[in-house]
Amino acid sequence: MTSLEIAREAVKAIDSKLGIKISVIKVDSVSVLADYFVIATGSGSTHVKAIADEVEYRLKQAGENASHIEGHRSDTWILLDYIDVIVHVFSDETREYYDLDRMWADGEAIDISDIITER
Repeated sequence: MTSLEIAREAVKAIDSKLGIKISVIKVDSVSVLADYFVIATGSGSTHVKAIADEVEYRLKQAGENASHIEGHRSDTWILLDYIDVIVHVFSDETREYYDLDRMWADGEAIDISDIITER
């Protein structure tokens, strides 16, 4: 899978678990960390974990394994590292605090309206 395909599959997984405020930022032109950041919010600790678990499951089904997962015991931020794609699942308060969308605003916002469900 390409890095964009991985990011899009992560978005589909997040959306299937009713993730909130999903965004994808292409950061390859401003950072060597990854090609894309996928950022989403869960409504609480259980929701954050359920979203992260679904992303991990769906990408594993597609043949992609996370190289590293941080915060699985946390109830506020779980990071799934797929080398070229980093998925961040936050609680609302933690997302506001770290504000990655603003921090990486120099990256390119990717339109995902074709794959997320409007609520």
